[in-house]
Amino acid sequence: MIGSAEVMFADTAAGLGAAVFDVLEHFGGTEALLKSSRDVYLKVNAVDLKPYSFTDPEVVRQVILYFLEGGARRVYVLDNCTQGNFTRLVFKGTGLTKVCRETGAVPVFLDETGAVPVFLEGVRGFVDISSFVYQRLIEDADRNLHVSLPKLKTHSMTGVTLSLKNQFGLVHQHSRIADHNFRLHQKLADLYRIVRPDFVLVDGLVATNHGHYMAERHQAECVVPLDCLIGGLDPLAVDAVGAAFLGFEVADVPHLALAAATGPGRADLAHIRIVNDHLFTARRQQLTHHLLDRFPPDLAIIRGRERCCDEGCRRNTETVAQVIHADHAGRGGFTIVLGRGADPARVAAIRGPVHLAGDCAVDEWGRELVGRLGRRRVTMSRGCNDLAQTIKGLCRQMGVHPLKLAALNPVSSLAALIAARAKGTRANIVPLW
Repeated sequence: MIGSAEVMFADTAAGLGAAVFDVLEHFGGTEALLKSSRDVYLKVNAVDLKPYSFTDPEVVRQVILYFLEGGARRVYVLDNCTQGNFTRLVFKGTGLTKVCRETGAVPVFLDETGAVPVFLEGVRGFVDISSFVYQRLIEDADRNLHVSLPKLKTHSMTGVTLSLKNQFGLVHQHSRIADHNFRLHQKLADLYRIVRPDFVLVDGLVATNHGHYMAERHQAECVVPLDCLIGGLDPLAVDAVGAAFLGFEVADVPHLALAAATGPGRADLAHIRIVNDHLFTARRQQLTHHLLDRFPPDLAIIRGRERCCDEGCRRNTETVAQVIHADHAGRGGFTIVLGRGADPARVAAIRGPVHLAGDCAVDEWGRELVGRLGRRRVTMSRGCNDLAQTIKGLCRQMGVHPLKLAALNPVSSLAALIAARAKGTRANIVPLW
């Protein structure tokens, strides 16, 4: 088998099937990759229904077919989507459920599985990992092939989102709230030491600029066609090359730097061989993870001077506000207070409705603002990233019903929700009424 510090680019111009075949065959094909169970677990990026935010279903289809035709016994397609949503709905809306049905793959909605607490040494705390993941990809890792299929994206909170960030979908949604702040990068590095993909294949058909979850109205500025796949046996090496492909150094992406310091894997491009490096050189970009500054003109945002984490209350809240405004005509006319240490004079000047994002802002200003403005004019989102409460609060302030964000027929969405509830989903879903 070819060395793990090797990353391959494949041009998709001749077709997705051919590109998938070229990458996987380069690393030995099914004969080298399949393990004793001959089962394959594909961890896709099914974060949400927003176009270009998820792994392209046709890439997933071709990977499924490659392994089934190469002798795999079963192929599972799994994820646990972002908070505020539930995975069954995301799979349905993105076309992943259809791909599984047509190929015979097994969809696994991780939010509908049990939980196993796992201690993370870096953040010094426990997270609940899906019991399905714990059993199949940790306890039985030596028997089952784990393939990560991330989407090539910048990310407003983590710089980029590739295979290491893709691991966050293995954690139940409620366990993502507390450390979705300046500790997030350490949490991702900790997860990488506990569960590690055997192979990574990055969907680089397009990349996203200005973050991973752009408003549809901004797609012309945020979607960058690159027409390639990126693969390798070393997840850290693939991520380091993928980050460089988007214009980021490893030092710019703290979770990659932390993972490089503790291993396993290589992050130094000088020690990574890029196969078909002409594609890397010719299509390399200089992108940014910073959000576009597009908000309602009458929306005031007060950011804390002591703490206002990009990885938590700031970028989560601002991204949701931007999408609701751009794609659903959400109104302004209110104030958002983020983080700790907001300017007291600006807070004292608030006369209209206000949304407080994160424990820091809620603890510092919640009682005073509710007492002065009244409970009905103040919405709050506790934790560092409780997206369900963030979406609920901002939808109320901006005059948009949360169901509109699903982009599916409301009846279909509610039917999926009923099915997910019946299966015991642990998703942190937005209250609809």
